[in-house]
Amino acid sequence: MTDSKSNINKTSEIKKMQKDDKFYALGVVTRSNIKKDKNGRSYWDIAIMDGDGSIEGKIWSNGLWYACEEGGKDTIGDPVSDPRTMALEGKTLGLQGQVGEYKGQSQYAFNAVYYVDQDKYPPHSFVKRSPISPEELEKEFMSLRNSCGEPLKGFLDFVFDTKKFWNKYKDWPAAVTHHHAYVGGLLEHSVATTRVANYIASTYRAGGVKIDIDLVTAGALLHDIGKLEAYALNPAPNVATAGNVIDHVALGYKLLSSLTEEYGLEKEAPKLSLALAHIILSHHGSKEFGSPVLPATPEALIVAAADDLDFKLFCWHESISALEEDKEITDFHFAMQRRFWKS
Repeated sequence: MTDSKSNINKTSEIKKMQKDDKFYALGVVTRSNIKKDKNGRSYWDIAIMDGDGSIEGKIWSNGLWYACEEGGKDTIGDPVSDPRTMALEGKTLGLQGQVGEYKGQSQYAFNAVYYVDQDKYPPHSFVKRSPISPEELEKEFMSLRNSCGEPLKGFLDFVFDTKKFWNKYKDWPAAVTHHHAYVGGLLEHSVATTRVANYIASTYRAGGVKIDIDLVTAGALLHDIGKLEAYALNPAPNVATAGNVIDHVALGYKLLSSLTEEYGLEKEAPKLSLALAHIILSHHGSKEFGSPVLPATPEALIVAAADDLDFKLFCWHESISALEEDKEITDFHFAMQRRFWKS
């Protein structure tokens, strides 16, 4: 594979290509599964990420595999049994591919695979990061956190400082595919959700609704805390075993219960502790989307609404950003069950 960066297409460029267009990609593998086609031949279902985003595609049984290490280029004869290709997740690959189409949606076939020198092309250098600077996000996070009165201010200090949750929270992804699926995504999403939730809460409180804004703030900052155990960075975002078999909502409730008990919030303010746990359990808004209970307080309703809005607007923005200049309607977005309009 050539070292010329001018020949490498970013994932954002590939997403705008037309059927039959060819491309070269270079990035870190975020998902890799070996499957069998209807004829019993092995193929790879993979996703690859660079600094712009990610794409998913297939390496079919007739794909060509090369090892490009130490300045050479050797053919990999049996990729199914080669130790390098059996553990692709978290490794840097070069891919030569072509855009296809299925039911009106772009699909990507990777016809040649290049296992590149991992020291020359370190995987972490291809991991997408939040477009907002870490300093800006941290500043707003600290402002929101410090706006809370006691006892929630003390509890947040305990969680993020004493228990050192900040060390992971500031870098963790909010998802693996649907939204904020990059380094710093959890912080970006949580700050945005809290900002919107506070605005909604202040608006309705000004209209006479009794709302605890400190509870809204703490609940919004902590609503996705279960993702610290549901996801991992390796170095790109992926789903941990616990995330697959339990999910972040239940993990978040378990984690919060342990923290409130250790801090003493359950004894000091039992109703407040229970209300905070209710926000964690209900923040997806419906049982259909993974919440075991429905939002039953103004604070829980507000956090769930703000969380949902941030998710939907992120999906809109990502879909619109991938559009060609002369188009105003996106491809069908399966997670959102709609096409978006660049109005």
